[in-house]
Amino acid sequence: MSIPRVLSIAGTDPTGGAGIQADLKSIAANGGYGMAVVTALVAQNTCGVRSVHTPPAAFLGEQLDAVSDDVEIDAVKIGMLGDATTVAVVDGWLARIRPPLVVLDPVMVATSGDRLLDARAEDAVRRLIERCDLVTPNLSELGVLVREPTAATWAEALDQARRLSESSGAIVLAKGGHLAGDDCPDALVDVASRGRIPGGLAEVPGIRAATRNTHGTGCSLSSALATQRARTDDWVAALVASKAWLVDSLRSADDLRVGRGNGPISHFHSLWADAAATSSRAAR
Repeated sequence: MSIPRVLSIAGTDPTGGAGIQADLKSIAANGGYGMAVVTALVAQNTCGVRSVHTPPAAFLGEQLDAVSDDVEIDAVKIGMLGDATTVAVVDGWLARIRPPLVVLDPVMVATSGDRLLDARAEDAVRRLIERCDLVTPNLSELGVLVREPTAATWAEALDQARRLSESSGAIVLAKGGHLAGDDCPDALVDVASRGRIPGGLAEVPGIRAATRNTHGTGCSLSSALATQRARTDDWVAALVASKAWLVDSLRSADDLRVGRGNGPISHFHSLWADAAATSSRAAR
């Protein structure tokens, strides 16, 4: 599919670096048409979360129905859900609509350390994973989902990912971004082995980008993966393309100078570079 229609279901970030705003940028940067349903209004910036307002659950359902009643959806990316009631609304909608592709980024704790999921909703999220094709937890979220301490090594992360895949039936993206050292590997783990990932494991190595501006990295990667998978029909190719784009976005992040804390990645670095080159040529 040349231009997949990708729906993001997530919370907001008024500074534009994470949540719905980052999802829409990531979808567009990776060749998709982005749509958005808001689960929560989050007062946050690059320094942290100040407060969260959750609209009525009935309104969330109305947003979801408004999109699916009118638009054919090729992929869904789910981000911040916040509480069990919100999880239940999204779960019921997925069961009824059955989108062809669902990627869940189980947003539980922000990079700043702020809690973004009610602890009482964790079991509901574990059940929701069973409706998803791919789940993309960071290391701390992966530990919560398997009820274990956060993995300290890549081998431990892969082991936890295997057990989550086995219990849920979903593909798990193990991410090494929070490990110590310069290496930054990622891997698709599929214990269910339905032919989605050859051999049940696909590792993509990487080197950590030298920047502290990583705000919204998880949101952006999961949205890119949903878009790339809808375009290519290949999980491994989608991860390779999404990771290459993300690494370049991180390497260009310092150019943005947005905020006093951990700033956002540069989602449109390639577009802006091309536009600058075009302007330079036109000025000659």
